Amino acid sequence: MSSNKTYKWFKVAENIEAFEWKQNNMCVVETGGKKLSIAKYKDQIFAFAYKCPHAGGVLADGCLDAVGYAVCPIHRYKFDLMNGRNVSGEGYYLKIYPVECRPDGIFVGFEEKGFLNWL
Repeated sequence: MSSNKTYKWFKVAENIEAFEWKQNNMCVVETGGKKLSIAKYKDQIFAFAYKCPHAGGVLADGCLDAVGYAVCPIHRYKFDLMNGRNVSGEGYYLKIYPVECRPDGIFVGFEEKGFLNWL
């Protein structure tokens, strides 16, 4: 993440086992007034938009492919969870959120927008 961005951090779980994982290694959490999708791939946690930016499919109802891309359950669009890029070629971007695993829990960061950020 860019060093000039500041984040407000929200605790989403005590540890990785505390999430209510589906068989697809994804789940939904609510924090900071938003619903988010959470995914676990190779013991790394990713946080991203609840719905696909294309047709609004609930991403946690989709799956993770063999390389860890989130796959929308409606049209099978694929998104890289490291940067939000649509990797199946349709040109959409998925909102992603930074995740920090700390001794006191797992936290998701929402970018804080200062007065000058809206200009």
